[in-house]
Amino acid sequence: MDPELTSFTQTAGTTLVTLMATEAWQHTRDGVTRLWQRLQPDRAQTVADELDASREEVLRAHSAADQEMLSELRLQWQGYLRRLVLAQPEAVEDLRRLLDEVGSEAAAHAARITQHGTASGQARIYQAGRDMHINER
Repeated sequence: MDPELTSFTQTAGTTLVTLMATEAWQHTRDGVTRLWQRLQPDRAQTVADELDASREEVLRAHSAADQEMLSELRLQWQGYLRRLVLAQPEAVEDLRRLLDEVGSEAAAHAARITQHGTASGQARIYQAGRDMHINER
């Protein structure tokens, strides 16, 4: 497989799994499902079911801070996407367009995060727009 195509499917699989935990998920899911319906209609329902199951797993993994599960899901979707683009090379541009579109939508939503914190005395405030890991002793 072409190294550029390998890199693209790795990035696309990672992006897809990342989007599963965002507000852009429904739009992403619909777009990916439409892509499969157009290119491999016999697999479209299976892929739609896998997307739903994967999203549930992503949400559980985020809640449990289970990075191993997230890595497995990324690899799983990288494989699905790699097989799709190998069988249907025209899927690359469609998938790229979809991920650019929903990525922009997710970024626009993330840009709207506003945080305020006030501390007094010896209080501490920890704020993050996403994951935060604090190790204090």
